[in-house]
Amino acid sequence: MSSLVIDLFLCGVAYVVLIYFVATMTKTRINKNRNNDDDGDGGVEDLTPPKIDLPPGIVWPTDDAPKPTKPQVVEY
Repeated sequence: MSSLVIDLFLCGVAYVVLIYFVATMTKTRINKNRNNDDDGDGGVEDLTPPKIDLPPGIVWPTDDAPKPTKPQVVEY
């Protein structure tokens, strides 16, 4: 057997062992007594829409809604 074949075989075995250890060390551990209510995305939940700086004269349709006025009394 040539030394190249032995080197390739040993590199393959080392690669498999290395991948095995990396996979077992990085897998997530599941706790049995923990609630699973968390969706896992983390961070602060902010449901407000972003404030966008619009050019002059441009308004959002919800900002342009007419304000209710009192009906005027008409005398005959």
